[in-house]
Amino acid sequence: MQDAARVFDATVLAMARLAEPGEAGNHIVRIQHYCRALAQKLKVSPAYGRSMSEHTIHLIFRASPLHDIGNAGVPDRFLLKPGPLTAEELEIIRTHPTLGRDTLDQIRSTAGVSTEFLEVARDIVHGHQEHWDGTGYPQGIAGEAIPLAARVMAIADAYDALTSDRVYRAGVAHDKAVQQIFQERAAQFDPDMVDAFIEIQDEFAAIAERFADTERDLQQKIAYMAQAIAESP
Repeated sequence: MQDAARVFDATVLAMARLAEPGEAGNHIVRIQHYCRALAQKLKVSPAYGRSMSEHTIHLIFRASPLHDIGNAGVPDRFLLKPGPLTAEELEIIRTHPTLGRDTLDQIRSTAGVSTEFLEVARDIVHGHQEHWDGTGYPQGIAGEAIPLAARVMAIADAYDALTSDRVYRAGVAHDKAVQQIFQERAAQFDPDMVDAFIEIQDEFAAIAERFADTERDLQQKIAYMAQAIAESP
């Protein structure tokens, strides 16, 4: 059983990396650890103590790599575009949560059965771009209508996006990332989760340092982006 679990987790990671080839390095691993750190803090919070069991935390950790699996259906020239996106390009990128959900639904349909893992993965994939105030996408749902796991992912993903170096920009410092996330409290992010994040921000900083991308990772990103742009119609 342990071998099967290791193979399953390795397969999930491989699928996730195929969907995000422009995110070479440890992005997916950092996301997993951010999600687990935040979920463990929520487990002892008054707001989420009852709903955040160790089993749920483990499912979130295992499913979180798939958050952007829908990007496999979005052209790389849009995902890796260094300049501003057009309105049409932005709309295409915003289809990725629905594309990812549809992929997981196809897995459920083909298998003829669902699992807790698939349900949590589906919540993350389809809901991580929703905003607490209802201004997100693809459904525009708000507050607690957004699945719990998706709200955890939203903060983890935002922190990594802010602090990680991109080919066309450097990541911001930890303190600035924390400030920007706090400014979105009760707007983009669940306010109770932001409060928990603030309390454990040092854990996030430690994870970022532990799994930092290397110069080789950045060079791979540059090479992949150059190829994607060269192949653009």
